[in-house]
Amino acid sequence: MHCGRVIWSGGSRLGRSSLLVEMSMILSASVIRVRDGLPLSASTDYEQGTGVQECRKYFKMLSKKLAQLPDRCTLKTGHYNINFISSLGVSYMMLCTENYPNVLAFSFLDELQKEFITTYNMMKTNTAVRPYCFIEFDNFIQRTKQRYNNPRSLSTKINLSDMQMEIKLRPPYQISMCELGSANGVTSAFSVDYKGAGKISSAHQRLEPATLSAIVAFILSLLCGALNLIRGFHAIESLLQSDGEDFNYIVAFFLGTAACLYQCYLLVYYTGWRNVKSFLTFGLICLCNMYLYELRNLWQLFFHVTVGAFVTLQIWLRQAQGKAPDYDV
Repeated sequence: MHCGRVIWSGGSRLGRSSLLVEMSMILSASVIRVRDGLPLSASTDYEQGTGVQECRKYFKMLSKKLAQLPDRCTLKTGHYNINFISSLGVSYMMLCTENYPNVLAFSFLDELQKEFITTYNMMKTNTAVRPYCFIEFDNFIQRTKQRYNNPRSLSTKINLSDMQMEIKLRPPYQISMCELGSANGVTSAFSVDYKGAGKISSAHQRLEPATLSAIVAFILSLLCGALNLIRGFHAIESLLQSDGEDFNYIVAFFLGTAACLYQCYLLVYYTGWRNVKSFLTFGLICLCNMYLYELRNLWQLFFHVTVGAFVTLQIWLRQAQGKAPDYDV
């Protein structure tokens, strides 16, 4: 594994592009937030060859699809490859020539990931609003890129061996051009098979990071479910003691418990028709509390219905990742 060395000066843009193809090297790298495609940092030395500039369009298109893709992928674009890995809501993407070794490419991305996670906490990356707000990370990208463009200077043989084994056991998913769509913005839906990851369907989409209000809603919903469960068991005891307890009250308590727990599930996991299911579940909570009107005072009824409405709102606010604004990556 070694990179070619070419001495060249002058010439046209087309000549420079053909030289890049003959060399084995990393050309550029970017750090992108997964949920909305916001570029957080990038190398600032893009080559100006026609093929390289075309690849920037694929960077932009991939950034909008990151939430729907496996965490390790490769896109082959003729003479160049785009590789990326994703972790903790951030994706690390790089452009290299087609003959650049896979093990070096993903080892390079792994180093970027470790350094970025060490330098910036998740709160900063989740709350960032400006593109390239971590542009100072470019200094590390440049230094690492220079090292990996001269593999003889690398002193990480053990790490490379580990990465080679990992890639062999779990190879990157190969994205095809028909899945990506055309560069003019017409894209197709991703429905792909991935070794070790299964089919990427709506059931496996990731949700946006949970906010403090979503965590509070989750806890309150569990509390309401527990209260309904306890009252349900008390109702069963009263029925067994022949105290004239209505069996329908027992059903209402346990239905209320199930509705609260299902709201917790919808808050944590993505499913099809998730918003509709949350509204129907809230309706069931309201009906159960209406039926239990004689067993609860107004404050108890208000608490249960308000918590149900609050959880429903949080489910609606916490949507799936992947709707990306048109950032210029």
